[in-house]
Amino acid sequence: MSTSDLRSLLDDVPDTLEIVLRREPSWSPVAEAWRDAAEEAEDALAAWRSRPSRGAYAAYRAAQDREDAAQDALYTQTSRTSVS
Repeated sequence: MSTSDLRSLLDDVPDTLEIVLRREPSWSPVAEAWRDAAEEAEDALAAWRSRPSRGAYAAYRAAQDREDAAQDALYTQTSRTSVS
């Protein structure tokens, strides 16, 4: 079967607008750490915005730094994984 024959055949298949994932979804401690850090940063931002102070800002920046570090770790883990 040629490439053009295959394309023609696939063009006739209706699009279900579904995404097919080839890997089983798995729990990732790195992704979970990033989610937790993002929630903490969001809460710290809300606290600082509702009651601005030096301490609240410092807490927000520290939480944001933790989120950034977790995001970097997630990127590193994800970039080492390939889709097959």
